[in-house]
Amino acid sequence: MVEYASSTYTYILGCGSTRKAVIIDPVMETAHRDAQVIRDLDLDLIYGLNTHVHADHVTGTGVLKSAFPSMKSVLSTHSGGKADHFVKDGDKIKFGHECLEVRTTPGHTDGCISFISHPHRMVFTGDALLIRACGRTDFQQGNARTLYRSIWDKIFTLPDDFIVYVGHNYDGLLQTSIGEEKRLNPRLTKSEEEFVGIMDNLKLDYPKQIGRSAFSSGLRDHEGIE
Repeated sequence: MVEYASSTYTYILGCGSTRKAVIIDPVMETAHRDAQVIRDLDLDLIYGLNTHVHADHVTGTGVLKSAFPSMKSVLSTHSGGKADHFVKDGDKIKFGHECLEVRTTPGHTDGCISFISHPHRMVFTGDALLIRACGRTDFQQGNARTLYRSIWDKIFTLPDDFIVYVGHNYDGLLQTSIGEEKRLNPRLTKSEEEFVGIMDNLKLDYPKQIGRSAFSSGLRDHEGIE
């Protein structure tokens, strides 16, 4: 599902037999939509997962906690934000008979994590790896060298046929694969030094909501989104 103002992708994953579910990277402005989808699908939302503390939008987990009080919010131990549960590299997030492996993938921010479903051969990379691109590294503890190593050591070590679901896409593309990005990503087919040079010279504008989202991501309830 898409929040169009920030081109953010939100994902709902559920266990078919138990109806237990998780949501990845919800956005505050579309959280009520997400809640209705969860109800329509008769799912039991147990975790709200954020791949990192976002700079371009406010997370919707606080709104969802008001709709589903038993839902627990999840962030990386290195995120600097507040959550009900904190995860680290190698942790497992279980919902019914399904399971996601956590891999730390810092570089865009210190607290970036990716979620991997090995049985379904898919990975949710947030803003670390994007389609033919990657997350920016010029603010929020960003580090180009760290990001390059995260992608090559933690994401590109997955099999080539794994489907990649990203945190954003501004061209309406929905997914890619590990193999495609290893072959075709114009930044990541370069050496580490070339990659650092590219990232250091992007000269991008700051996200319009960076002040609002950074503040709100440190809070916890509906009045303060974590």
